[in-house]
Formats: sequence, structure tokens, C-alpha cells
Amino acid sequence: MASFRFRKVYLGDSSTISSNNEKINTKHSIDDYFDGEKTIELAEVKMQKKVIKDLEKDNKIDVILGSDLSNQLGITNEALSNFNTSFLGLYNACASYVEELIVASSILGSSSLKKIACVVSSNNLNAEKIFRYPIEYGSPRRITQSFTATGAVASIVTKAETNIKLESCTIGSVVDFGIKDVNNMGAIMAPAACNTLIEHLKDMKRDISYYDLVLTGDLGKMGSELFTDLLAQNDITIKKYIDAGSILITDTNLTDQGASGPVCLPLVLIEKVLKEKKNKKILIIGTGSLHNTSISNQHKSIPAIAHAISLEVLK
Repeated sequence: MASFRFRKVYLGDSSTISSNNEKINTKHSIDDYFDGEKTIELAEVKMQKKVIKDLEKDNKIDVILGSDLSNQLGITNEALSNFNTSFLGLYNACASYVEELIVASSILGSSSLKKIACVVSSNNLNAEKIFRYPIEYGSPRRITQSFTATGAVASIVTKAETNIKLESCTIGSVVDFGIKDVNNMGAIMAPAACNTLIEHLKDMKRDISYYDLVLTGDLGKMGSELFTDLLAQNDITIKKYIDAGSILITDTNLTDQGASGPVCLPLVLIEKVLKEKKNKKILIIGTGSLHNTSISNQHKSIPAIAHAISLEVLK
């Protein structure tokens, strides 16, 4: 794996939106999955456009990095067709937000560009239709299955100093433990998260006690337990650990595991962790299950990936 430090890049303004299922206060909210649109796809496009427009009010954006869970990034492509801004589409499933932060920080560190916007989104009905079963099908939910979060997040990565410094990162590698069940993404992603954390500490020559908090994206309750068990086998015990998906959706009528989706980590990071101002050194680990319907229907095992970024709260 590749780990490296960034050159004076910071996390700037962010805008967030979510539905009523996500137990977190966001800048905007929607009452239902369609949000007044004819299709769930257009509703997700609308969410992306709203959070990007928020950032444009106070920032001159040089490039937008975007991602979603739809086929060929159809949601993000449609949303960005409304902005006359340079655009890069990226995909690492639910690890996409951290991937975008890494790419944005790297571009700013080696160019004259000043501000890059990172946007991710997901809509529960859209993601369930693509990756599992449409809700109308009435398929029983398994105890290991998470519930895709609905929302969008856009964040600025900038050279202008803020109180949140993007300090270093570790780019994960693809891990495949032979699991074939798309309804057990926590087990699929936990080994990748464990490998990335171990590699990050090794490369940066740090002990886990260096971090006040480790925040993973969407391992869910069972995936989080597996993650900490795997770390314990490597003599690593995290002092303070949160899985964003596990606390983002807590309604057991929806899921026993919590939320999944690329918006989980940034929603909890921006609207909870950073606003609480309790932790100065934070490691965020984006986790992604890299499956698609064609490969899954061929009963192939599902690979996963995890990327890590170290944040420093300066004041």
C-alpha cells in the first residue's frame, strides 16, 4: 500500500442533506425518497445539485470530484451537467468520499489550483434496486444486511488554512476473503479496513494511541465487531472507535446493522465528530464493497477496499 503526507491542504466548507431515517442533523433534509421528483434517480441528482450550489456561493471551485452508487456514475454525471466546472468521476463504492479527499489533496499539492469540491450521494431506493432487490419485490431482509443511507455531502478541499488539516493518507489495496453474500457487506469490508489501518500505522511509524478517534464508514454492527477482532489478533486495541453507519440509522425496523452508502462517513464526520470538537487527531477509514450485479449473479466472491486519511483539528 502507498502512504504519504500532504502539503498544506485543509478541509473547508461542507454542505449536507439527508432523509428522516438518518439520525443526524444536516443542513438540508428531505421528507421522502422522491423529494417531489418523478423518479428516485432525479431525486438523487437534485440532492447533489443542492449541496454543490451551497458551496459555490462562497467558493470559486476549480474542479469537482464526484461519485454515487448508480451504474456508470449516472447520477453524478447528470448533476454535473448543470455546472460549467472541470469534473472527475471516481468510484470506490462506499469508500469514494475518502478516495476523493486523497485525489483532491494530491492535485492541490502538485498544482496551482486552489479549491476542489468533493461530492458523494446515495438514495436508498436507487441503491437497493441496483445492488439487491427493488423494495416492491418484498424480499425479506437478512440480519446481516445494512440499509442504504439517503443523502448527499459536498466538501471543499483547499490550500487556504482552516481548522481541519488533511495530514496524511494510506491508499488501500483490493482485498478478497472469498465472501459471496451481498447481504453481508460488513464481513466483506472489515478485512480491508483492518489491513489499511495496520499498513497506515506501519508506514507512518505510529502507534494506534496517536489517534484520539478512528472512524470507519459503514461496516455495520457485525462488521465493526469483526474489524476490532481482527485488529486484536494483531495486538491493536483502539482507544476510541466509531462506525458511522452503525450510528447513522438505528431503527431496528429498518435494519439490525445500521446504514451503508458513501454518505455515511462524511455525514457523521461533518455533522457530529467535527462539531463536537472533542478529538484533535482523527483517522477516517472509508470502506467499500466492490461488487456489481453481473459478478454477484455469477456467484463470484466480492472484493473490498479501504482508504485512510489522517485529520488534525488545529483549533
